[in-house]
Amino acid sequence: MSYCVNCGVELDQTASFCPLCHTPVVNPNQPVDTQSPKPFPTEPGEVAPASKQELSILITAMLACVAVCCGVLNIFLQSERVWSLYVIGAAVMLWIWLVPPLLMRGMHLLLRLLLDITAVAIYVYLISLDQNGTPWYLGLGLPIILWGGAVVLLLGLVLRVYRRSLITSVTIVIGSAGVFAVGVEAFVDRWLHGAWSPSWSLVVLAVCVGMVIPLIIIRRVPSLREEVRRRFHL
Repeated sequence: MSYCVNCGVELDQTASFCPLCHTPVVNPNQPVDTQSPKPFPTEPGEVAPASKQELSILITAMLACVAVCCGVLNIFLQSERVWSLYVIGAAVMLWIWLVPPLLMRGMHLLLRLLLDITAVAIYVYLISLDQNGTPWYLGLGLPIILWGGAVVLLLGLVLRVYRRSLITSVTIVIGSAGVFAVGVEAFVDRWLHGAWSPSWSLVVLAVCVGMVIPLIIIRRVPSLREEVRRRFHL
């Protein structure tokens, strides 16, 4: 049995250098065994990445099975309500969210957002079919979905410009939440009363503005910005 002359670690008979301190092994009484297998791997092993096409097929099959099974079960139970539409709509929405971005690398932000909005719109539409609510879907649900998509699109475009600053990104997200709340109340009031009467959305907007102003000040003052980054590990 050989030992390293530098660190004293026990050496395998196949070792030509110490695995701990890399000192060359020189032992005239016991030459290095070059025939026996090494006691540890000599090359790094890597797990082959999964094929995106195969993963897409797997996700599609799983979601399709869930949707079909729920649809057949709904028919078999002879329920008065088409409750399977909720599951089918959720499966379609998840498929649109997961599979196209997986297959299309570098998908443009506008195209991806369009797919996401389409998925949500389809899901809410299926819910409206079960509730006999096509009027509220066209007059309220769809406008809110489109408004949310517009806010998210604007948010994504702005964040692409300021993505290096986390404080700025948080500021923009909070401000966008306030703007979205105002739009939602406007659509709801016009649907219910025919005119916009701002109330709770102004409270949300005021809270968002109250949070945005200190963040802007922190962003503008270098000493405060560095202190916040140290405190919160940003």
